[in-house]
Amino acid sequence: MAEFRLETERLVLRSWRDDDIDWFAKMCADERVMATLGPVMTVEQTEDLIERISAIEVQHGYTAWALEAIEHGPIGWCGLIVGYEGLPIAGKTEVGWRLAFDHWGKGYAKEGAAAALTWGFEHHDLDRIWAITSKQNPRSFGLMERLGMSRHFDLDFDHPKVAEDSPLKPHVTYSISREDWLTRR
Repeated sequence: MAEFRLETERLVLRSWRDDDIDWFAKMCADERVMATLGPVMTVEQTEDLIERISAIEVQHGYTAWALEAIEHGPIGWCGLIVGYEGLPIAGKTEVGWRLAFDHWGKGYAKEGAAAALTWGFEHHDLDRIWAITSKQNPRSFGLMERLGMSRHFDLDFDHPKVAEDSPLKPHVTYSISREDWLTRR
């Protein structure tokens, strides 16, 4: 499979490479980054994660791609994945992002997510793209709203992979339709 590459004005979304493990592991070990996503990750857990999301790309033609700022190099991930079993969006396409702390608040997540949404609707027969996050993550669901996504209060849920006593267990669900996205652009 050829390496995926999608460029925006300031970003590159691309397939994962072996040399991505070090910087991504450092980012996933940062307590600030992981505060609303789950526990910090070890290098081994990060390697496993990259392996899983790379397999998603092979299977579906998209994934949470490595995200680079053209002026800074790698800064996180952004892209599309398929919601897994046990979630209200199981089997549906989900947009998501995770950025290194030093790159928060610069509009990179919105720019990357917008590119992923456009690419997803233009290259796949998707009627809707979904997003989920912890209720403790107002930065992410604020971005979902700025992207024009609508909340589905009836699909709020307790994440099955989060510990019962964790404040991160309650999650919210958002989506945007193809028609709404393509008329917003």
